[in-house]
Amino acid sequence: MPTNAALRLDAGNDSGFELSEADLLALEAEYCSHGDTVHYTDFPKIFDRCEGSYMFDAAGTPFLDLQMWYSAVNFGYANQRLNNALKRQIDKLPQVASQYLHREKIELAALIARDAEQKFGHKGRVHFNVGGAQAIEDSLKLVRNASKGKSLMFAFEGGYHGRTLGASAITSSYRYRRRYGHFGERAQFVPFPYHFRAPKGMNKEEYGLHCVRQFERLFESEYQGVWDPKAGEAEYAAFYVEPLQGTGGYIVPPMNFFTELKKVLDRHNILMVVDEIQMGFYRTGKLWSIEHFGVNPDVVVFGKALTNGLNPLSGVWAREELINPGAFPPGSTHSTFNANPLGTAVALEAMKMMAEDDYETTVPEKGAYFLRGLEELKRRHKIVGEVDGLGLALRIEICEPHDSYTPSKALVDRMVDEALKGDLVHNGQTYGLVLDIGGYFKNVITLAPSLTISHAEIDLAIALLDQLFTRVTKTHPAKG
Repeated sequence: MPTNAALRLDAGNDSGFELSEADLLALEAEYCSHGDTVHYTDFPKIFDRCEGSYMFDAAGTPFLDLQMWYSAVNFGYANQRLNNALKRQIDKLPQVASQYLHREKIELAALIARDAEQKFGHKGRVHFNVGGAQAIEDSLKLVRNASKGKSLMFAFEGGYHGRTLGASAITSSYRYRRRYGHFGERAQFVPFPYHFRAPKGMNKEEYGLHCVRQFERLFESEYQGVWDPKAGEAEYAAFYVEPLQGTGGYIVPPMNFFTELKKVLDRHNILMVVDEIQMGFYRTGKLWSIEHFGVNPDVVVFGKALTNGLNPLSGVWAREELINPGAFPPGSTHSTFNANPLGTAVALEAMKMMAEDDYETTVPEKGAYFLRGLEELKRRHKIVGEVDGLGLALRIEICEPHDSYTPSKALVDRMVDEALKGDLVHNGQTYGLVLDIGGYFKNVITLAPSLTISHAEIDLAIALLDQLFTRVTKTHPAKG
C-alpha cells in the first residue's frame, strides 16, 4: 500500500502540486539509501537554491557556506562564467563516448601538463576520470604498473583518499573498511606532523624533522620490514600524501617536512603521489598546494574544484615515464564518463579564469585576514584550542574549555546542528552557517570558503561563529 507521501507525489507529478519539506523528508526516509553521509546530521537540511557564498532554504534564509561542498565550489555558487560555459557545451557537444576525442579534453590536458612541466620540471601526461576516488584508483594502477606489480603503499595517519575499495586501503580510518572484509593490501600508515598534538618541547619545524627521521628508521635494516638492503629494494611502491590533510582536519605541516621526506623517498626509489583533490585549484593560494613545499611530485591526483562542482571531473597527472603509451597502453583503465565534454568544457573555462584572476595574491591576503579573525575568537573563547591555515584552507580545533586541549566532538556536533537552524542574527538579518567537521577526533571545524568571499563576508563569518561559540558554551557541562 503506498504511503500518503507517495500518493501526494503521484498527484504532484500530474497536477504541479509541490511537496512540503515534511513530505520530502518522509519520502527520503523510506526510499533513499542512508549509505551516504546525509544522515550524519539529524534532521537533514533541504536547500532550495544557491548563489556566491550562500545556500538558501525554502524560506529564503541565507546560510553562509564555509565549506563550499568540501572545497568543490572554490569559485562561488552559480558562477555565471562557468555556468555559461556549461550551457554553451550542452548546445554544442553535450555527449560523446570516451573512446573518441573532443577539443576540450585535449586543450585541458595540454594546459595542465604544460603547467606541471613548468613547475615540477618533468614532462608528463594527464588521464581524466569522474570522481576523486576514481582518479585515486587510476593512480594506483599507474604506480603498481611502474613498480612491476608492487601493491603496498605508504600513507599518513589522518589521511583520506576516498571510499572505493582501493582508496579505502590507503585511507587511515578503519571505519571505512570495517564492513568489507580483510584488506590485505592496506597501506602502512605513518604519523603526520600534527604539531598541536605533538610531544611538548619541539617547535613545528623540529617536529616535522622528527617525523621524517622516524619514517627513515624503517630503512635502517631489513628487520624494520620494508627494505631489503642487499637488493636495494623497498616492498612499497609509493607514498600517498595530502600536502594539507583534508578530512584529517586541515593540518598544515611544517614547511621543511615534504622536502626532507622526498629525499628519503628518492633514495629508496619510492614514488610520491600527491592528492590535491581537496586542496588543489588555489584553495591554499597556489594551483597545487604542494607548490608551497618545494618538492616535485611524481604523480598528482586532482578533482573537485576543477569544474566548480558543476559536472564531475577528476584526473591524474604523471611523469612521462610512468604514463607514456608504452608504459600505460590503451585500455589500461577506463570509465564511460571520463573526460566527458560537459566537465572538460567547464574545467577549461575554469583554468582560463584562474589564469586571468590573481588568486595567488587574493587568496593568501583573504586567508590571513580570516585567520586574524579566528585568532581573535581563540582569545575570546576557551573552547578554541588552535586555529591555523594556509590560504583559505583554515581550521578551528574545538576543545573542552577547562584546558583548551582535550578534544570535544560533542561541542562540534552541537555547533553544526545549531548553525543549520538558521536563527543566528547579525545587524537585523537572520542567517545560518554551513560548516564541516574534520580532525582525528572529529573536533575540528574545517573552513573552505569560496575564494571569491568578500572581506565583509569574512567579518560576517567571524561574527556568526562568535555567536555560535557563545551559544554552545552556555549549555555545555563543565569538566575538569
